[in-house]
Amino acid sequence: MAGSIDSSTVILGNTRRMMMIEFLQQREGHAELRELVEYIAEREGDTNRKHRKSVYVSLIQTHIPKLEREGVVTFNHGIVTLLKIPEDVTVYMEVVNKHDISWSTFYMGTSVIFIIAGWYLGSMSLLLAAMVYLVISIIHHRKIKRLF
Repeated sequence: MAGSIDSSTVILGNTRRMMMIEFLQQREGHAELRELVEYIAEREGDTNRKHRKSVYVSLIQTHIPKLEREGVVTFNHGIVTLLKIPEDVTVYMEVVNKHDISWSTFYMGTSVIFIIAGWYLGSMSLLLAAMVYLVISIIHHRKIKRLF
């Protein structure tokens, strides 16, 4: 259909929608709106009443209706239910189990190992490349921690 927006664009286009999907996945596909609001406010680092109200309003007025139109969730009697997740969305969402490490943490560790190897071998190019990857992985790690 010409001009239609696919579901993955709708989800990936906003951090709060991505957090909604992440939370619903953790909760076996359904959660109360109140729980979603608390989760998103906490992830955004501000749980005061004014911010929670802002999250609530944005979910009710914008995010839930968009996801409902795309057939991703339903909202009924204060319960949000996950219906489906477009396949290509999960590629972009870094979902890490409680005892696992994130990819950015893995890359930081690997970079440190290569920095040590570059220093030990006296390879300036290896040392420089590993330092660049370390900086990139730190930036990515901080961005992911801020979002989620």
